[in-house]
Amino acid sequence: MTDSGADVTGATGERPGGSRARLVRGPGLLVVWLYGVMSVGAVSRSVYQIATEYERAPLAYSLSAIAAVVYAFITYTLVRGGETARRAALVSCAAELVGVLVVGTWTLADPSAFPDATVWTDYGMGYLFIPVLLPVTGILWLRKSRH
Repeated sequence: MTDSGADVTGATGERPGGSRARLVRGPGLLVVWLYGVMSVGAVSRSVYQIATEYERAPLAYSLSAIAAVVYAFITYTLVRGGETARRAALVSCAAELVGVLVVGTWTLADPSAFPDATVWTDYGMGYLFIPVLLPVTGILWLRKSRH
């Protein structure tokens, strides 16, 4: 940081002296907190469902597990910070948004393919639409935090 409070980072997202540029500041703190909560919820849900009733809805439970991995990875990259992590989180948020839109549309078009809900069913209606709003918010924040 300079005396003016501006962030001084190189192309790698590293600050002089080796510390990484932080992504978890301001609105980014809320984004990382929500991704952390979604990670815990999706991991818990998918582990329980896969362990106890996988044969009932293997596609839905597998998609919930994929969502959990995506949420955990985005949480990790946001906390890690730096330009490389920011880019990885940006790509992951975009992939997550595509997943939510594809699965959300699929669950509406062919409900019989999903005997049980996924995290992304009906665009995340069971999670107050956070699964569709969070990647959009994440993308906006990560684009704004570009150095």
